[in-house]
Amino acid sequence: MNAPVESLLTVRDLTVDAPGPNGARRLLNGVDLAIGAGEAVALVGESGSGKSLTTRAIMRLLPSQFRVGGSIAYDGDEVLEMGRAELRRFRGQDVGMIFQDPRAHINPVHRVDDFLTEALCTTRGVSRAEAEERAVALLADVGVRNAGHRLRQYPHQLSGGLLQRVLIASVLLAEPRLLLADEPTTALDVTAQSDVMAIIEEQRAQRGLALLFITHDLELAAACCERIAVMYAGEIVEQGAEVAVAPKHPYTRELLEARPSIDRRVDRLPVLRYNRTTHDALRATDALETRSIA
Repeated sequence: MNAPVESLLTVRDLTVDAPGPNGARRLLNGVDLAIGAGEAVALVGESGSGKSLTTRAIMRLLPSQFRVGGSIAYDGDEVLEMGRAELRRFRGQDVGMIFQDPRAHINPVHRVDDFLTEALCTTRGVSRAEAEERAVALLADVGVRNAGHRLRQYPHQLSGGLLQRVLIASVLLAEPRLLLADEPTTALDVTAQSDVMAIIEEQRAQRGLALLFITHDLELAAACCERIAVMYAGEIVEQGAEVAVAPKHPYTRELLEARPSIDRRVDRLPVLRYNRTTHDALRATDALETRSIA
């Protein structure tokens, strides 16, 4: 598969090895992925397949004992070779990360206004008053009512849905060009999930942002992204615009078959038994030619 024209983010042959009692263990094995400016791409797979690990490798947030190989290029600059100042700009201004659980990433002893305005004041030299004005406007944009009052509250005083909106606002305040959304609705109820996804889509469209959306939901991925990349056992095994309707890889087909349906009854969900021999055989099939972005 060809890479998108004018790729904003290009990941080539990404590998991640973690230390273990019996030596290094490979967690990501030759991941290839490209995201064009303004493009939305979903990374889909089961828990443990390597989705979140991929985003953390892109942001260089993995523990120092992990070995990362390959190439991660953002707008032509090699992320793995960035110095401290470049990396700080990359994380703070170029790319925004929306995590699964906002309560785990917002300091509980600081008020919402401190959380939202600190980066603007320290890295952009914006006055506190102007930073708060921007924060109020952006909170309103992401659906937070009475935003001025919310600024004075602490995280424990907000619901999960409101707190996720605050986290989204904090990311957008930095005016990034790329969003990494790591299952941003997992910790929310169904109604809040729908609202948060609508907010992300609306803000992405208004601002022309690129998006890497991590999810296990193929239908949701197909609804909000132009392309889907399917991850299995630390590799991207299939990607394209028609993955959800015309899957080629056996694992993708099993993922689709595992979706609940009101039209049929199943006693046991389909399972793709993993072993190295089977996986190597699957990689040799013509279906896996789609994993290359070169």
